[in-house]
Amino acid sequence: MAERLKVHVDPDKCQGHARCKALAPELFELDEYGNAREAGDGTVPPGLEDKAWLAKSNCPEIAIDVIEE
Repeated sequence: MAERLKVHVDPDKCQGHARCKALAPELFELDEYGNAREAGDGTVPPGLEDKAWLAKSNCPEIAIDVIEE
């Protein structure tokens, strides 16, 4: 069985750089202050796995986790 991925943004670490939203707009949303959160329940749709890892690696606050289920 193939592993599913989920993204999670730690709201205590996110400082609103929004690189994740720029790199993977399908996976992240911004609140009224510009801080990111995962879209929906954070499930990464098939074909967007690379974008999830790219967003994680580009977060300057190390606020994004990619969880393999």
